[in-house]
Amino acid sequence: MNCKVEKTKNANEVKVEITVEAQKFEDAIKKVYFKSAKYFNIPGFRKGKAPMQIVEKYYGKEIFYEDAFNEVAGDALEEAVQQEKIEVVSHPNIEVTQIEKGKDLIFNATMQTKPEVKLGKYKGIEIEKIEYNVTDHDIEHELEHMQEHNSRLISVEDRPVEAKDIATIDFEGFMDGKAFEGGKAEGHELEIGSNTFIPGFEDQIIGMKIDEERDIKVKFPDEYFSKKLAGKDATFKVKLHEIKKKELPELDDEFAKDVSEFDTLKELKEDIKIKQQKQNEEREKYEKQEAVIKAVCENMKVEIPSGMIEIETENMLKDMEQRLSYQGIKLDQYLQMMGKKKEELQKEYEPQAIEGIKSRLALEAVIKAEKIEVEDKEINEKLKEMAKNYGKENDEGFLKNENVRKYIKDGLQSEKAINFLVENSKIKK
Repeated sequence: MNCKVEKTKNANEVKVEITVEAQKFEDAIKKVYFKSAKYFNIPGFRKGKAPMQIVEKYYGKEIFYEDAFNEVAGDALEEAVQQEKIEVVSHPNIEVTQIEKGKDLIFNATMQTKPEVKLGKYKGIEIEKIEYNVTDHDIEHELEHMQEHNSRLISVEDRPVEAKDIATIDFEGFMDGKAFEGGKAEGHELEIGSNTFIPGFEDQIIGMKIDEERDIKVKFPDEYFSKKLAGKDATFKVKLHEIKKKELPELDDEFAKDVSEFDTLKELKEDIKIKQQKQNEEREKYEKQEAVIKAVCENMKVEIPSGMIEIETENMLKDMEQRLSYQGIKLDQYLQMMGKKKEELQKEYEPQAIEGIKSRLALEAVIKAEKIEVEDKEINEKLKEMAKNYGKENDEGFLKNENVRKYIKDGLQSEKAINFLVENSKIKK
């Protein structure tokens, strides 16, 4: 395999001409033939038994070219990229210039490369003071959550629905007199005041008595996820079956004993305060890091290639698809509900993608400028920790995997770079 690299007229773009030896291409043709021979049905031969020369004569000699190209092109391109140390950030644009049996295979791959970053000011960055203190209100709020979690439901039969009650209802939604998809449920438990339904729906449940039926009129929000329902008026036929109310436990020492390892409410409150202080410290740390990185990005100069943004948004879309799959929802279903096309969603991700790319490029530039290194000892410690978390302590393949080690090294370098930026930042007066 031979290759020639030249820069194009576009910034951060190269064109690589790759030549694959004729014999290697011919071997790929034979490989493709043996893989696909069983599919050819030629008169005078049993299916799948026709010789390659007969198949080529019957269908044309180009019959195997495309698959043979795919057999060799990927490896050849990867070899060329590694040989020339090209940092590719886009999908390649392929152009075949010579493809013929008995001759070298020649094709061009035009690709965008990682852009050059010109760091501006990155040491002595000024940021606003970030500080979060635990208040009595924060502690009381957490205790309220604990009360809610340990509450019990009591049936109510002597009064109508009130705010904060749990109402068990049947409902069916109609638009212009016709029932619409997804607007029906039976035995649904709805907490009045939770704001989980369409605005105005829960308020109209208040005052209903057991076994009462009522028509509830609402308007779907303009930004509702279903385009078919957004901004439309609807009527829900509702029947109330049961009313329950929450009974909260008293906040006293007995409560503390029931919900924690502490004997008194005072000790429980102190524990809540300590935990919230730790959470606040983590929040302060994260927000300081974000503020410093944002400032470094604003001060630097970089021209991000379109292909880099495209790949980033594609990865974000894949992450979203995976998260949806955990909920049993396919991406196509989600897009249909949202009334959007895949390309539209990808376009919406672009600002976030650009921000993420800039942050990574900024950290890489700081690592290079400050010569930030990671020792093997640090990588090994992190690797052991990761192996333990994934149950791979005895997996030699995992422990010696160079890609895993590189992933850990990159992560540690970025972490050091962020800490360096924060340590060298200043608080605005």
